[in-house]
Amino acid sequence: MEKDVILTAEMVSEGVIHHEQFVGRLQHMYRSLSLSGHNLSDVSVLSNYVHLQTLKLPHNKLKDLSCVSHMPCLVILDASYNEISTYFDFEPPKKLKEADFSYNRLTEMKSLSAYESLSKLSLDYNSISEITGLEQCCRLTHLSLAHNKISRISGLDDLPLTYLCLRENQLCKIEGLENVKSLQVLDLSLNRVTCLTGLQSLQLLCSINLEKNQISEIHECKHIHNLQLLRDLNLLENPLQEQPNYRLAVIFLLQQLTMLDQEVVTAEDKVTSVNKYDPPMNVVAARDHMTNLVYQLMQPQVLFDSTLTSVDSPYPLLVLTGPQGCGKRELVHRLCQEFCDYFCYGLSHTTREPYSGEENGIDYHFINEEDFQNMIRMGAFIQTMEYRGHRFGLSRETIEGAAREGLACCVHMELEGVLSLKKSCFKPQFVLIIPSQEENYISHLKSRGLYTPAQIDAAVSRLELYIRTKEQHPGLFDHFVPCDDWEEAYQSLRQIVMEDLLLEEEEGQRSSKVGTSTGQNSAEKQHPQQPEPASEPLASFSASPLDPSGTQLNNTQDKIASQKTPAEAASIRRREQLLREALLGRSSGVYSQLFKRSTPSLSLHKENPEARFDDDSSSDETQRSSALSVPSSAGALMELLDVSVPGQTQETLKDDPGSSQTSIASHSAAVSPSSERRPTSSLKSILPPIPNGRKSPAAASPGFSSNVSPNPGVTEGGK
Repeated sequence: MEKDVILTAEMVSEGVIHHEQFVGRLQHMYRSLSLSGHNLSDVSVLSNYVHLQTLKLPHNKLKDLSCVSHMPCLVILDASYNEISTYFDFEPPKKLKEADFSYNRLTEMKSLSAYESLSKLSLDYNSISEITGLEQCCRLTHLSLAHNKISRISGLDDLPLTYLCLRENQLCKIEGLENVKSLQVLDLSLNRVTCLTGLQSLQLLCSINLEKNQISEIHECKHIHNLQLLRDLNLLENPLQEQPNYRLAVIFLLQQLTMLDQEVVTAEDKVTSVNKYDPPMNVVAARDHMTNLVYQLMQPQVLFDSTLTSVDSPYPLLVLTGPQGCGKRELVHRLCQEFCDYFCYGLSHTTREPYSGEENGIDYHFINEEDFQNMIRMGAFIQTMEYRGHRFGLSRETIEGAAREGLACCVHMELEGVLSLKKSCFKPQFVLIIPSQEENYISHLKSRGLYTPAQIDAAVSRLELYIRTKEQHPGLFDHFVPCDDWEEAYQSLRQIVMEDLLLEEEEGQRSSKVGTSTGQNSAEKQHPQQPEPASEPLASFSASPLDPSGTQLNNTQDKIASQKTPAEAASIRRREQLLREALLGRSSGVYSQLFKRSTPSLSLHKENPEARFDDDSSSDETQRSSALSVPSSAGALMELLDVSVPGQTQETLKDDPGSSQTSIASHSAAVSPSSERRPTSSLKSILPPIPNGRKSPAAASPGFSSNVSPNPGVTEGGK
């Protein structure tokens, strides 16, 4: 063993270091003594050095530091790695700021109220079992008690601590820190902590080290969820790390983190965690759409009636959306009843239980979760969503049933369903139905007696979501209808539909024709070739069966004809030719034109804009658009011809094919404009045509059904 050494004046003179510093015109002298690793056991000679300001005596064998009592200017004291068992057994230097007694033999703490300037205290690797005596240390900001025997935290109330290290003690829970409001760094590693309760009030915490503890549940992170300044969290070697997706779950709960388990938290990690545990509605909609699309493509592929219109005129779909209980379902029902020649109610599937008064097959298709998942796997849905723990879906068969009848489908859904339907191939018109007076809305929900208080609160809270979505996504909703008064809301919705269907003028025309019905009947007898209103198909919303005189259609034709370009005129003539060939059986199926490729170029002559274009000189694009604009079935073709040239036979058409040219061309021109509407457009939106009109016994002329053989490639319903 090395021999104990007694400190001498010569050794002191060798270890003393003088520092000079000028502050302005004043000269300051700082004296520092460092004697590390000299096996010193006695330093009593230092009593004579009263001007020392820094004293460092680590790695010695000291047991007594009474000499410090004679150093009133001492600021820093390092007595670590010694054999001291007495706690601050010297007169307190009034300027002492930092004291290090690590790696000694201290067993208890005594009052340090006399040390008013103490700001940093390190007592690591001792045998201290309780924190005491620090109540009056009003400037203490750094306290380290690592590797002791502390079992509970106490005696730290109202201290200005910013750093606290209690590493490797015997702590089982976090307590006694509620009033340490300024704490920024906390080290509780190598303890037995099982819960994070007790940290939620420490709003300035930036770093927490909980390595090698007993935290087993991820949801314990909820206690530190509101610590907005928390950036570094260490949970290494805790049982919760064994749970699946542990890292993403913690990052999701603590989005403010930049370091987790000593690894950098990237922006990609945060986005991935949010998309996994609380994805935005558009992400959910995209996932649902991909799922439905993949399963649908796995089924045998067929042509659907709702896809056989044209590229620029997709199947018309009207969607009413709004918060729960706003009356959108009742509005849809009433709309479909009044405009039954145009709309069909789209019945959705749901896994929720029916409310009082709801009926299966009338309000919803109520099915269980297993059946719903089976329908998803069969590719039956075009849109699915989850709302308040229940699944909702709009099946393709619902839309197909309406399309086969020549009707537009009208449905209602929540905002999540709107975003899901936006991903599909359909381009619906979305009408936002929303209350503008919150109090009236709450009263309405309560009066229905269908919702619990929690459900009412959830519905009211979504009002802001709808309003914010409308403001942040201009163009998402085509129309906005307040629903504080149900009758006013319906009249507003009705006006929107009337404008879209071009039925505004027909209402006045119908009232003016009541007194002249007798004259009209006689006129019809004199002109037997004029078609009856009942036999007119619903080939377009712009050609209404409610206008038997055809005034509305003629007005529309005139407006369009006045703006025709040479390319449009060529397109109309191409359609006429396709109609004649299809009816006479001289060409391939109408829809086989979709797959026909042609390369002739289109020559436009500015000098003669009225010049007739030959069919063979039509451009590829013109031919394709012409083929797509032809109605979707042979029945529809005969209905169109029946309206235009009733009573003619096949032989008549062969002899004079131009006799029906004008009528067919004018009808084609009436349905040709594109229905796409942009948010900034000032034009009225027109619902595009659907493949076939509502089926009627008088839809086709008996002469055509007996004499004309439809093309076998085109069957009824567009399949």
